[in-house]
Amino acid sequence: MNVIVEQITSWKRALNAARWTVGKESLEKEPSDKWKINMLLAEHSPIRLVEYDIKIKNAFNFVINHLVRHFIGFIPFVRSNRPDRNDEVKDDLQVNRLTPTSAWFSANAQALINVSRKRLCACASKDTRETWQEVKNKVAEVDPIMASKMVKNCVYRGFCPELESCGYSKTAKFQEELKEYRNGK
Repeated sequence: MNVIVEQITSWKRALNAARWTVGKESLEKEPSDKWKINMLLAEHSPIRLVEYDIKIKNAFNFVINHLVRHFIGFIPFVRSNRPDRNDEVKDDLQVNRLTPTSAWFSANAQALINVSRKRLCACASKDTRETWQEVKNKVAEVDPIMASKMVKNCVYRGFCPELESCGYSKTAKFQEELKEYRNGK
């Protein structure tokens, strides 16, 4: 599997949208890291203007199937597994859940937060969790502030809401991760 992440729009766009809402003029600069952290934690609407392209190549079909379930601010373009559209597929019978496929997702910052809550959780499929962790790692290369807010649901909420908890929320590591998330690291 191979993951490529590109930040499509800058944080300046979100800054100027936020300034617009309070009657201030646009600025020709990127906002501070502190501002970005505060906006992501508050999840104010201008974060939806910060957009990323995520290309996942040669992932299991079922992993891509898990990811396309997310739809708000997360637009999938999945490579076809039809034999008449994909030279690598010889016939329909060979396509199954382990067939590798590729997808391109257009996602905004809010969508990255939302997908991470579910797909980084230990209750998610191991393969899907590993794939999304690789996405987070690639986001960190282009936007470390954004990646720092891509956390599993228990960290996001401060407790585990799952019916069958993995127990992570009762560990010292959870407390450390929660503190880092809330303090903006």
